[in-house]
Amino acid sequence: MIETDADHLPRCPWAGTDPLMVAYHDQEWGVPCRDDAALFERLMLECFQAGLSWRTILHKREAFRRAFDGWDVERVAAYRADDAARLMADPGIVRNRAKIAAATTNARAFLAVQGASGSFCEYVWSFTGGAPLVQSRPVTVADVPATTAVSDALSRDLKRRGFAFVGSTIVYAFMQSVGMVDDHLASCFRANSPVDG
Repeated sequence: MIETDADHLPRCPWAGTDPLMVAYHDQEWGVPCRDDAALFERLMLECFQAGLSWRTILHKREAFRRAFDGWDVERVAAYRADDAARLMADPGIVRNRAKIAAATTNARAFLAVQGASGSFCEYVWSFTGGAPLVQSRPVTVADVPATTAVSDALSRDLKRRGFAFVGSTIVYAFMQSVGMVDDHLASCFRANSPVDG
């Protein structure tokens, strides 16, 4: 458990003392998110994180928002070769050709899910019965899983629907991010004073 120098609150170790990481840990991670626009951004950021640190992605978050038209799913779904070239030339984001292509692929699949389910929120939260999963509070970082049966099932279904960069580990990180699971450690102040979404 790490305490920040500023407020001395016990936090999950991954938050460290970086102000952006602390704010994300305290205000977003594990908080139920049911807004489709926010869910799209979170899923895309997790896709871009593959093989990188979350700190890297978080520090590029605003640049990603600017580069991807505020993560407007309809605009991203309409991207063509010139948009991909523009994004590959943007030093503020992760310039990975496959991940950039996946953002457009995923935006199109996201819109298809919205059309079939009414909203992406309804679809994705159906995997947890509409509420955060009830599970034992982890005591140490080693107690936090990388994948679960639910992330495996959601990953398989997302792939079936045409999504890319949605392996079970990425999907579980997304589930943690949007509060489908709450993996704050038992000694973390957030475990004892959760933030409602």
